[in-house]
Amino acid sequence: MKFIEPAAEYEQQISAYRKEFLERGDSMDGTGALRRMEDPKQWLEHCRLCKNPDTVPDELVPATQYIFVRESDDKIVGMLQIRHYFNAFLEQYGGHIGYSVAPSERRKGYASQMLQMSLPKCKELGIQRVLVTCLDDNEASRRTILKNGGKYESTVFEPNEGINLQRYWIDLAD
Repeated sequence: MKFIEPAAEYEQQISAYRKEFLERGDSMDGTGALRRMEDPKQWLEHCRLCKNPDTVPDELVPATQYIFVRESDDKIVGMLQIRHYFNAFLEQYGGHIGYSVAPSERRKGYASQMLQMSLPKCKELGIQRVLVTCLDDNEASRRTILKNGGKYESTVFEPNEGINLQRYWIDLAD
C-alpha cells in the first residue's frame, strides 16, 4: 500500500473515487472539497493551497491530504486528511483527522492501516494528542480508532447536521 499525497497521475482514480461515493449517496470524510469539485485538477490545486498556511482559504485551517493506493492495481482505496491545528468547529466536532474508504473496499482493514500510517505524520507536524471523531452509530470507525489507541472522551451533538459524534484522543507523546 502507498500512503501518499495526491498527484496528477491519479486524476482518473480521484474521479472514480468521487463517483463511487456520489452514486452511493455516501459521506466523503477526509477528502476536503472533493464532493464539490468535479474536476480532479481543481481538487488537486485546492489540496496544494490548503497545505500552506499562506494560501489556505480563510475559512479553513492548513491541512495535508493523502490518498491510500493499493499497489497491485494502482487503485485509490481510501483518503485521509490531517488538519494541522484546530479552528472552533474542528476542535469541537471535526478533529485532526478525517478519513474514508471507498464503499467497494470496506471491511478489508484499510481504515486502520491509514490511521496508523497518519499518526507519525501528525507527530511530524507537532501534534502530540490527536483528536478523531466518528458518528456514534459508526461501529467500524469506532473500532478503527480504538485499534489505533483512541481513548473515548465524550459524545457531542453537532447541530448543523443533527448528528451525534464520539470524540477520541490518541496520545502520541513518547
